[in-house]
Amino acid sequence: MGKTNFIAAPGKQEVVITRVFNAPRVLVFKAFTDPNLIPEWWGPKRLTTRIEKLEVRKGGVWRFVQRDAGGKEYAFHGVYHEVAPPARLVYTFEFEGTPGHVSLETVKFENQGGKTKLTETSVFQSVEDRDGMIATGMEAGALETMDRLADLLEKIK
Repeated sequence: MGKTNFIAAPGKQEVVITRVFNAPRVLVFKAFTDPNLIPEWWGPKRLTTRIEKLEVRKGGVWRFVQRDAGGKEYAFHGVYHEVAPPARLVYTFEFEGTPGHVSLETVKFENQGGKTKLTETSVFQSVEDRDGMIATGMEAGALETMDRLADLLEKIK
């Protein structure tokens, strides 16, 4: 299985996550934009994900709700700023549990001879916001999420 790189350089407002998937980029892009596929990989496995809204177009909104075994829900939402299939997505990301802390997500899908290099850059409003998000377990969650995505891609390719 591929390795996910999680880079959070000290003093920077960004986190960069990269991974090469053994799947064509059109399929990796589809996994990011298909409401039937997203719940299969988005977030930690211990949570279920429900897609409440997904308008994959410039100006379109998205909202996902995750639920734990005890029934507690966690909601996330944002707005798409750029949708360029199958190469790039740009959208905002906000956890509704901490309103006002919005990051800008840029996801690039690069063809590498039948494989896809995914680069996800999250830019936060401040270093403190970024460090606060990392303190919530962002790295472990991102690594598990990318492993789940890799497993899904192997299953559907």
